[in-house]
Amino acid sequence: MRDPYEVLEINRGASKEEIQKAYRKLVKQYHPDQYQNHPLAKLAEEKLAEVNEAYDMLMKNGSYSTSHGSSTSSSHDTDSGNRDSYFQQIRVHISNGNLSAAEQMLNQTNNRTAQWYFLKGIVFQNKGWYSEALDHLQTAVNMEPGNMEFCSALNNMNQNNRVYRDRSQQYGGRNMDICDICQCLICTDCCCECMGGDFIACC
Repeated sequence: MRDPYEVLEINRGASKEEIQKAYRKLVKQYHPDQYQNHPLAKLAEEKLAEVNEAYDMLMKNGSYSTSHGSSTSSSHDTDSGNRDSYFQQIRVHISNGNLSAAEQMLNQTNNRTAQWYFLKGIVFQNKGWYSEALDHLQTAVNMEPGNMEFCSALNNMNQNNRVYRDRSQQYGGRNMDICDICQCLICTDCCCECMGGDFIACC
């Protein structure tokens, strides 16, 4: 299985209380009651099983002692903490609608993690660039298939796309290319001229 510390989203050398707190939080997050009749129910069940296994591993092995806090681990945890703080700032910008600041911060880092692709996808989605948003969200899920936040965002976007396509088909809509648009404009101009008007002045 994955690193139990990573699964529980805690730093190495975390205290017993910190492990228990993180465990309770994740159990509540992935509890089956939260996903009744939900398309991600199976994934939530698998995630909860992984959380339980990680918790049991740390508690049975007594891995909550400070003996695991080596200098290498401390350095790794510091880097991880800085990265999480950086991405948290980006989330705040997105929540406040400051997409330009969020995108600028994303473009300034070379740390292309799953979190980076997820946040970039959310920025694109808020800007209305749905194709780019879908590509980035899909990449985030491919990198971390067990991340419920990423999967939920991708699932919601796919559902919205299906609803749009269904409504388009329901009302006889279809995708228009540049030729279709030109034909519509020419027809409109002809109709206007027949009635004494002029829709396109240059024609």
